[in-house]
Amino acid sequence: MKIVVQKYGGTSVGSIEKIKRVADKIIQKKNEGYQVVVIVSAMGKSTDELIDLAKAITDNPEPREMDMLLTTGEQVSISLLSMALISKGYPAISYTGPQLNIQTTSLHQKAKIKDIDVTKVLKAFDDDKIVVVAGFQGVSENHEYTTLGRGGSDTSAVALAAKLDARCEIYTDVEGIYTMDPRKLKGARKIDKISYEEMMEMASLGAGVMHYRAVELANKYKIPLYVASTFSEENGTMIEFKGEDGMEETLVTGMATSLDDIQITVINLTATTGNLSRLFGQLAEEEVNVDMISHMITLDGKMYVSFTIPKEDLAIAERIFKEWQIELPDIRWEINRNIAKISVVGLGMRTHSGVAAKVFKIMDDHNIEIKMVTTSEIKISWVVEDHLEEKVVTLMGKAFGLVMEE
Repeated sequence: MKIVVQKYGGTSVGSIEKIKRVADKIIQKKNEGYQVVVIVSAMGKSTDELIDLAKAITDNPEPREMDMLLTTGEQVSISLLSMALISKGYPAISYTGPQLNIQTTSLHQKAKIKDIDVTKVLKAFDDDKIVVVAGFQGVSENHEYTTLGRGGSDTSAVALAAKLDARCEIYTDVEGIYTMDPRKLKGARKIDKISYEEMMEMASLGAGVMHYRAVELANKYKIPLYVASTFSEENGTMIEFKGEDGMEETLVTGMATSLDDIQITVINLTATTGNLSRLFGQLAEEEVNVDMISHMITLDGKMYVSFTIPKEDLAIAERIFKEWQIELPDIRWEINRNIAKISVVGLGMRTHSGVAAKVFKIMDDHNIEIKMVTTSEIKISWVVEDHLEEKVVTLMGKAFGLVMEE
């Protein structure tokens, strides 16, 4: 049995006309002899609109109630798409995450998939039906609605593909993966093939086309991912394993930037490893993703600890600091909201030196202050003031050959 899992993002199903066009694309795949499972996001900006409704009530909505609210968005999309397919003569059936028994952890708004019961999917295949599934959502062991976080529909699609041993296709409003978001880097090149590792780095660093957890899951189960435009016949990008030959192809494969982080500096903390362990342990328990970390110890045995976290997690961090301040009244913290995180990524960094030196030289030549730096085997990330993002992106894009030749 040939099975394909297709995922369509919110812009792909943003109107009735677009939903009908998506239905035609699904039918084309069905006519090629595939059994088709379709993961759908909420229509257009409806998730943002639901969030705005909640914030009109309260600045800090209860996470459980947010999940109850947000899971309604995909329910609209899956029912309308199923209607469109049926109206065109192709039997279809829609399922929400809980109906399909997409089992998740119980952490609201940041749940992770534990398992998926594909019994209903296989039964639908027996009846020759197209299966349309709400992305981004599932159900906890306590029978509570949960959501997987923004971009979680990608994760839903890959998880289903893994359970069904299927190919996975991600359709969006761009024609594939680019060396950099073309809206930020004029002339950015489309990439034909990219490794799981490179894509995971780029996704975690702000490249919005794919969700990090989805690529991580695809890498774990070796599910080839194809990313392309919903409304174009242009070839997209394959995300898959690249062997040793691929490592020599290019020094820097792509670049990503993010304005979604804040820099926090904790001051007057006693310089002990125990304090570091406790601080970052508490953040981890709250599912706060800490990226860059640096610290400096003063002569009097105090330390300044600086790190970056997503802006959305600031309230959690401040609650932790306030709890600490009851016990340690001398500690203070500073928040820098106006930062841009710039990153370059490439497997070639494993076998070639000099990328960091080149980055620092360019920054120095243009008198741009680097506030923090972090590296891994295949990436370098650094923080600058947010108003310099465009300038830095242009400089790096040209320096590392990430733009099309004129």
